[in-house]
Amino acid sequence: MAKRTAIIDIGSNSARLVIFEKTSRYGFHLICEQKSKVRIGEGAYGKEGNLQPIGIKRAYLALKSFLHTIEKYQAHKTICVATSALRDAPNGRIFLEWIKKELGLTIKVIDGKKEAYYGAIAANNLLPSHEGITIDIGGGSSDMALIEEGKIVDTFSLNLGTVRLKELFFDKSLPLPLINQNAKAFIQQELQKLPQHFKHSLAIGIGGTARTLSKSIMERSNYPLDKLHAFEYDLQTHLAYLEAIPLSSAKNLRRFELKKNRYDTIREGTLIFTEILRYIGAITVISSGVGVREGVFLEHQLKNDHFQFPTTLNPSVVSILDRFKPFINMERRKKGKLKIASKLYETFKSYLNEDEDHFMELRYALELSSIGNTLTIYKSHQHAFYIAMQELSYGLTHRQILLISLLLRMHGKELLNKPLYAEYKSLLPSKKTLLWLSFIYTLSVYLHEASNEAKIEFHYANKVLMITSDKPLYLSKEDIKSLQKPFAFAIIVKDEDSIPTNKKLGIT
Repeated sequence: MAKRTAIIDIGSNSARLVIFEKTSRYGFHLICEQKSKVRIGEGAYGKEGNLQPIGIKRAYLALKSFLHTIEKYQAHKTICVATSALRDAPNGRIFLEWIKKELGLTIKVIDGKKEAYYGAIAANNLLPSHEGITIDIGGGSSDMALIEEGKIVDTFSLNLGTVRLKELFFDKSLPLPLINQNAKAFIQQELQKLPQHFKHSLAIGIGGTARTLSKSIMERSNYPLDKLHAFEYDLQTHLAYLEAIPLSSAKNLRRFELKKNRYDTIREGTLIFTEILRYIGAITVISSGVGVREGVFLEHQLKNDHFQFPTTLNPSVVSILDRFKPFINMERRKKGKLKIASKLYETFKSYLNEDEDHFMELRYALELSSIGNTLTIYKSHQHAFYIAMQELSYGLTHRQILLISLLLRMHGKELLNKPLYAEYKSLLPSKKTLLWLSFIYTLSVYLHEASNEAKIEFHYANKVLMITSDKPLYLSKEDIKSLQKPFAFAIIVKDEDSIPTNKKLGIT
């Protein structure tokens, strides 16, 4: 696949451009994102679906600007897809031909099921959950996919969109309760077309409406982490809030702590979203920061892998290691470090909470432990923390992201950064577990840095940790002496340097 790929997504409400840079077979990251509220479908639903001049003009200008950006970033491949507004428009073909002639851009119109499929590819690969029903509410349609055990079982598209509902109901001069009643009846009638097996307790919110609502719920709940992707909330807890939004006047929307640029369609979108959630039996909602654009990209990137990343890797971790190349001989160094940590983890496993297994997070932290050095070796652990907090997103829960990042932040005598622990306590494991994981992480780093691929063994008994090595561990001994422990116990190091120096030198 091309190293830089530009994806343009033309929806009924917005047109978006993203440019991804591929860093390795499974590594990639976003290098550019632009959005224009083209509202290409504005006025179409009252004109038998035909695109109107005002929307056509905005779309043309946005696409022209996108192409300038793509040229500036020197993208090697451009893929442009369009959704419901263009596929529903009788004059859509004329628009496509005109754009091709004027701008040289080929637009591929995808149907609702394909749109849902792209969203499902993105969610299935880039969220920590591999189950649920994706819900992507656009301007003209709501596209859904059922995912079970990491497989996309089915997709479906409903003629329910924010712009469609706005023009058919909310723009009418009627009392709000009556508008809601009519719109709700329309939604429920359309939902009857949904196959019966579209039932699941987990809903995956894709698109602008779901993201706007999640951001608002995060703010209202004083959620400690500013990261939308993979944010989860209990539907019942926030249902009254969601149900109140469609009944609000446009002027009063500010009391719901919503983004102002979503005011024009958030009532319509929220009504569609809550009705779908209720219909499928959702209990929990997880927010997806990825959707059609990422799905289009991944379909091309993973075409030789059955459209799934290998279960043994995390795309965010791969991307970070690709860009912040820590050292040479990376694979060999990584295996040595993980071997030390694995032995330590087994040695002290009984002291961690038995119902929690955090070795995966420990493993990822150790793989990333040197990334801060790319910027500077001074305070590299702080740099590593900030890199991880910003760049870890895909395939991880917020709890996992925070734990990995905090382990990277640990360095020196203290096992716990108290201000950070206090800030994120609600999303972290118990203090006892965190102390042990930090101890294992830090000791593994110390030993590996000084061991030069030594064979290291551990034995713990009677409050003494015995570390034996077939090579010198001299440089790590002082670090180990000053290292804080979860509770008081001794550490004894037996290595090659334990042999008396005078015998080595032949001194009598």
